[in-house]
Amino acid sequence: MMLREKMIPCQSREAVVTVVSYHRGIMDGCLRHPRLREGEKIESLSQLILLLNSLVDLEDCIDRPLPMVGHKCSEEENASVFYIQILFREHYTWQGKLIWKNEDREIVFRSAMELIQLLDEILAE
Repeated sequence: MMLREKMIPCQSREAVVTVVSYHRGIMDGCLRHPRLREGEKIESLSQLILLLNSLVDLEDCIDRPLPMVGHKCSEEENASVFYIQILFREHYTWQGKLIWKNEDREIVFRSAMELIQLLDEILAE
């Protein structure tokens, strides 16, 4: 099937992002993912996207999914916590869900650019 060859479903694509502070794309945050032993410090939206893309590149999407990680990454009470699920990736286009745990909201995104815009809108509030 031609479509199946283009759109690769990804099993263990859930990352947990904890953001303590944010201003115009610059953040103090942490990324946790099954491929990382510890949380990775995140200082910008672009760094977050590039790191997520690198983690997705490590997976071949055929094997069993890896276990999900816990969301605790920061001791800050007022931190924003997001689950980012990359469900499909075609070339450099992502499709998935952004789950904002603080507000119990789930938003579908159709590209990495849309994910960046969503996170910026939410965190700039």
